[in-house]
Amino acid sequence: MTTKRGLLIVISGPSGVGKDTLIRRLLELDHNLVYSVSGTTRKPRPGEVPDKNYTFLTREQFEELMKQGAFLEHATYNGNLYGTFRDRVERARNEGRDIVLKIEVQGAEQVREKMPDGVFIFLAPPSVDELVRRQIKRNTESVEDMESRRLIATREMEYASRYDHVVVNDDVERAVREVLDLIRDARERQRLT
Repeated sequence: MTTKRGLLIVISGPSGVGKDTLIRRLLELDHNLVYSVSGTTRKPRPGEVPDKNYTFLTREQFEELMKQGAFLEHATYNGNLYGTFRDRVERARNEGRDIVLKIEVQGAEQVREKMPDGVFIFLAPPSVDELVRRQIKRNTESVEDMESRRLIATREMEYASRYDHVVVNDDVERAVREVLDLIRDARERQRLT
């Protein structure tokens, strides 16, 4: 019996909307999901673990991997480079595992072009004011970075309509249940094809 190819699940949303928390809960509740660890030139934040949160790279390493075609998608966000490793995604999907990508809207557009069979979910805040409050509470960026991220978030919200699904993260457990339902529906549709 051939293994059914795993789903590709893309989750995007503005900085501070709760993507990491939501994905952590998804992985705890659904053991067929795996997380695609992205590469970045951003410096690690306190508590981040290399190759668990991100694969931290120098700009030179990242650019060399870009030249080699190692990334399924890549983008610049707030002055740093981010990319999804193509081989990690393909390996998981070929093993029948459903892989979750946390990527920004530019990268999601690139992935949609290459893998239109993905499930694209935009995680939205209940309001811009709430998003700003969460960013401040996180306390991981300078004032300049916060302002830059706020402007980026406003632009990113305009992309929500391009996604298959928009989930409002007003309550994390409710949002997690909604995303799990979307994944289960996608698995069922795939099973029937």
